[in-house]
Amino acid sequence: MFRRRSRTTTIAAAAAAVAVSLTLAACSGSSSSGSGSSPEAGSGSAAAETGTLKLWHYESANGAMGIAWDKAIEIFKTEHPNVQVDFERKAFEQIQQNAGMILSSDEGPDIMEYNKGNATAGLLASQGLLTDLTEQAQSRGWADKLAPSLQTTARYDERGVMGSGNWYGVPNYGEYVMVYYNKDAFSANNIAVPTTMDEFTAAMDTFVAAGTTPICMAGAEYPAGQLWYQLALTQADRSFVDDYQLYKNPVDFQNGPTAKGAELFDQWVQKGYLAKDSASLKAEDMGTAFIGGKCPIMISGSWWFGRLKDEIKTFDWGTFLFPGAKLSLGSSGNLWVVPQASQNKDLAYDFIDITMRPEVQNLLGNSGGIPVAADPSAITDPQSAELIKNFNTLAGNDGLAFYPDWPVPGFYDVLVSAFQSAINQSKTPAEVMTAIEGPYTEGVASVQAG
Repeated sequence: MFRRRSRTTTIAAAAAAVAVSLTLAACSGSSSSGSGSSPEAGSGSAAAETGTLKLWHYESANGAMGIAWDKAIEIFKTEHPNVQVDFERKAFEQIQQNAGMILSSDEGPDIMEYNKGNATAGLLASQGLLTDLTEQAQSRGWADKLAPSLQTTARYDERGVMGSGNWYGVPNYGEYVMVYYNKDAFSANNIAVPTTMDEFTAAMDTFVAAGTTPICMAGAEYPAGQLWYQLALTQADRSFVDDYQLYKNPVDFQNGPTAKGAELFDQWVQKGYLAKDSASLKAEDMGTAFIGGKCPIMISGSWWFGRLKDEIKTFDWGTFLFPGAKLSLGSSGNLWVVPQASQNKDLAYDFIDITMRPEVQNLLGNSGGIPVAADPSAITDPQSAELIKNFNTLAGNDGLAFYPDWPVPGFYDVLVSAFQSAINQSKTPAEVMTAIEGPYTEGVASVQAG
């Protein structure tokens, strides 16, 4: 899903700016200016405010973002003592699959977390379901706090294509996909952290020989499609990403990185690197399997980091960037969006303000997230500092390649179905590519037609 400031702006500049923002961004003061954004900044009417702020997000309670957003809710309640906060934690799939229907009704929230990119936030924006936040982004200082690269996923044109146009969401963290590994299991099998693809496959061969399935996987949700895309990226350069994500040139799914990624995925299944019965598993199953020590490797995003820090008690673990690839999945984080039907938009804007404060951003960083407006000196947790450092390394080398479902609406479900077939071996790699090529090509044509 992502990045384009304009038709001629390169993604390279965007990714580099992410690194700058995460490395240097340090905010002064406790909040952005704007009516009601804090007791000292507002009109003094906060204590007199009444009503309900209906808020949805899908972060786990002990994940970095969940911890930070809980703190933001706490601050909001203190500063709006007569406003009730009606918070519901939703499953990612609930919002992903039903957002359009929900926001077309009167049952939606006043503010919610939503996925970024053309196929998701862009689609809802083009349908008139999201509030234009451009004026708020300027007056409340969000535009000043977010580097242009991070603003890319916040802004969409009239067709719902990201990177230009008005603001329809606010990202306030970064994310990327990495390899989580069980250090104890690696040590017990005399395996060093791999730095090349050959070393990585040799490590997995060692685990298979010892009777262990190396990779925790989930085919019923996003992880399998993300693994395919990461394998494709080992064969790709920035021009491929531009073609796949930004439609600069047609993508040949039967040749090149996409096809090679599917072939490697198939080989990994056949070699036993991931279990065939994982086709029916969800991301939560994958995560709990890794937490429980059932498999020594999980290839997934930084959104798991805080939860792993909290829940893994029986073994030592760490992370490394995917070996043999200059490009990895990654982007700004998901967006806070305000539905057009919201009855309490000013309260929603106040909540976004709070999530951007150093108090909340620093907590996010020390809890295992990647903040965008924190004081770098305030990140005291060593594991968290390493997480942020690796992201800055990736972004600084123009290594953020976005996510495979981003290009067109409905593509997420296409990828899930296709790679379930790849895991259970009901389709060949070529057949898997055929299954996704049609919807991708039709979707791109539809988006370009406007």
